[in-house]
Parts: sequence; structure tokens; C-alpha cells
Amino acid sequence: MNLTGYALEMFRSELESAVGVEHVIGQEAIRKELAVDCYWLTHMWKEKNRDIQLPYFVVRPATTEQTSKVMRICNTYKVPVVPRGGGSGTQGGAAAMYGGILLELTRMNQVIGIDEESLILTAQPGINGRVLENMLNEKGLMLAHYPSSVDMATLGGYLAARGSGVMSTKYGKAEDMVLSVEMVLPDGKIINTLSLPNHACGPGLLQLFVGSEGTLGVITKVSIRLDPLPETRLFRMFKFPSVNAGLEAGREIMIKRLNPAVMRLYDPGSTKKSLKDTGQPLEGVNMVLMVDGFKELAEVHMSKLIDICTSNDGIDLGHEPGVYWWEHRYDFYKPPLQPAYPLLYGTVESITTYANIKKLYEEKKQLVEQKYKRWNATYMAHFSHWYPWGTMIYDRFYIENPPEDAEEAFRLHNQIWEECSRVNMKNGALLNEHHGIGFKLGWLMREQYGDAFDVLLDIKKAIDPKGIMNPGKLGFGIW
Repeated sequence: MNLTGYALEMFRSELESAVGVEHVIGQEAIRKELAVDCYWLTHMWKEKNRDIQLPYFVVRPATTEQTSKVMRICNTYKVPVVPRGGGSGTQGGAAAMYGGILLELTRMNQVIGIDEESLILTAQPGINGRVLENMLNEKGLMLAHYPSSVDMATLGGYLAARGSGVMSTKYGKAEDMVLSVEMVLPDGKIINTLSLPNHACGPGLLQLFVGSEGTLGVITKVSIRLDPLPETRLFRMFKFPSVNAGLEAGREIMIKRLNPAVMRLYDPGSTKKSLKDTGQPLEGVNMVLMVDGFKELAEVHMSKLIDICTSNDGIDLGHEPGVYWWEHRYDFYKPPLQPAYPLLYGTVESITTYANIKKLYEEKKQLVEQKYKRWNATYMAHFSHWYPWGTMIYDRFYIENPPEDAEEAFRLHNQIWEECSRVNMKNGALLNEHHGIGFKLGWLMREQYGDAFDVLLDIKKAIDPKGIMNPGKLGFGIW
């Protein structure tokens, strides 16, 4: 519903009653700042001085009860609600595509409790990742989810897009760590999933809400597994003669269930961009390994990894490059190393089986560098989240001098994304592994799911019959 005049002021008045006058923000500068996340197209559009859809207001609740009141008000007025954490997403999931309100959750930043006997954290969703980790480390604990976005991202954001951290190969993704969530539904109802994720009490609601990117409701409380800080961390860097040799080493490590805490394989382009010289030149194909835990066990674990890597023609570069990587692991995702407009780029990452991964890498690299040769497009990849059955490919395309015209740049960006995504699906890969779908990839969800997408859509309509929750994301559209 498009609110103007008296109706808009009445709507504002009700929101102010729910959260306080100072937490319903109408200043245009703040609305412009928060109306976009890290989605490239929205930044390009903004830089070209094109119109950006703004929310009516930025609303900042502090409690579950306030959130519930806000949702009831928006449901009554049929006003779209876009939940927002730290705004670190790259898929347009927190962009206010259809106006409405932007529900900014960073006031909900309290730790509710830590069960140190069971190693369970309960906290509000808006707590910053870095703040949370520092606090836990002081207690000898960690939330073993170390994403590159840690300085911006929030606990709720980790779950909203099924995020991965650098240690996911051993400790799992955010979706594997979470035990339960509290949700405020579009009509304001407050529900809790079962207190534990492992049960035989019917289908699990937890994993329905995890990854729903704000389209089914608002996460207002999270219970999640913690881990003790390890006694030791051991590092190694290996150089391989080819990407395929490195992939084979990684496959063998995983099918033997060795599961290092970190295993990141960099192709030549990604090595050049992301790995720094630590006294010896780093070029070609390189793998960073880290194992953690008790010292004696970690040493045995590392020795097995060394054996597998050397048997696949890996050259041992020692521990120093690995230590350097760990100490600087977030540098590559901050200025000046983090790519930004006017560079045209995209992370077309995906996940597939070991049987398909080599072909997937080769086909996408050829597509980007051959078809878009006139734009001097470059392609690079690393493989950073490993599973017993396959791995994800974190791959990017770069164009240093994209078209000046906004519509042409928009078209070129989307064309590369479309073609890379179809190569993914053709090779048995999924649209995404840990960045989410948002608005960017939503239009391909039906192609990914087939007729099963109608089941997702029916669930969406049952929970959100007025279609107010983050419309346009996950391919759900508006109604």
C-alpha cells in the first residue's frame, strides 16, 4: 500500500508508539545510506545518480515485543518490511526494493546468556560479529563462524543467508551451529522453534527459517553452539602444479574424513590477488591448511595432511605463509584490497560434487575470459568450504573499465551473472553456497527448484498472506 499525507503520518505515529519517537527515522540521508546493502548494482545505480527506492522510515526496535508491535502495524497497513542487520550482504537481500520500512536490528545487540556447561550462546540477532567473538574469546570460547564480513555482519545475518566462515570445513556453517531461533511472524505472532535441532518430533521448523532471508519473518533471538578455543593451531602452505592436483588433494583429505579447520585452495589469479609474499614468492596454485585442537592430536592430523598433499605433487612451503594468511585473513575483504565500484565484479560462487568441480571451474573460467574478452574480463577462484561429497568454488569475475552508461553496465553485469549461474546449474551445482539469493538471483530460483518452487511459494503465502516480508527476495515477488 502506498501511504501519503495523513495516512503516512498516522502510520508513523503508531510506529513511534511501538519503539519510541527517536527510533523511527525519517531523515533522507539515513534512509539513503541504509536503503542498499553491498549489492553491486545498487551502488552503481546510486553512483550514477539514478533514483533509489527509499523506505518510508528506518525503524529500530530493541526487543522482541517491540518487533512484534511493529510487525502488527505493518501487517495492518500492508506495508513492506525489510529486515536489516549490518548490511554486509552482496545479493540485494537488505535493499528496500519496494519502499515500506527498513527494520534495522542493530539495537537488538544483547547477549542473553551463555550456558558454559553445554556451550550454548543465546543472544539477540543484531550483535556484531567482531564484538561477539572478542567477548567469547575472553571466556576461552569461540563461535567458530569466522566470515570475511565479521566487522560488519550480525549474528542474525549469519543465519539469514546460511553463511559460511573460514573454518566451516571442520565446524560447519552457521546453519549447522544454530540450535533454535525465536521468530516474529508477519502478523506479529512470536514463535520459537524446538529448543534443540536434533529430534524425531516431526519436520524441523528451524531450517525453514534459517536461510529465509527475512521473507518469512524476523529472527529476534538465537541459540547457537559454541566451541572452546583450541590449545593450538598449526598452519601449512602447499604449492601445487595445477588446480586439478590441488582439488584432488582436497578431495582425498575429505573422503578420508580428516576435515582440517581451514583448507583453502587458490588458483593462480586468486593467489596473485589474495596471497601476500612472506619472504618467498607466492604464485601459481597454493593451498592454506590449518588444524587445531590439542597439540599432540593436531601434529598427527597435520602429518596426515602433509602426506596427502605431497603424494599429489604438492610442494611444502612451510608454516610461515599459513600463519601470515591467518593473521591477515580479513585484509582481503577491506579497502583497498576489497573490490568496489567503479570496478565491475561479481562473486558467482557455487557448490557441487567432486565429480563435477573440475569441469565447473574450467567452463566458467573459459566463459568469462573468452566471451567477455573485449572487456578484458578476468576470472579467478579459490575453493574454501569442503564437504565429504564436494566443495564450493568462490569465484569472481572482474572488469576494470565497465560501460559508462548505467543501463549498459546493468545489462552487462546481469548477463555475466546469468550465464555463470546457468553453467553452475548445468554442472549439477547450486545457485549459491553462502552469500544467499536476495534480489540478485531470485529470478533463477524457479529454474533451480523446478516445480518444488511452488511448495516454497505456498509456504511463503501461508505464513505471509499479505506478502509484506522482504518482497522481491528469494524469487517470491510481491502480491
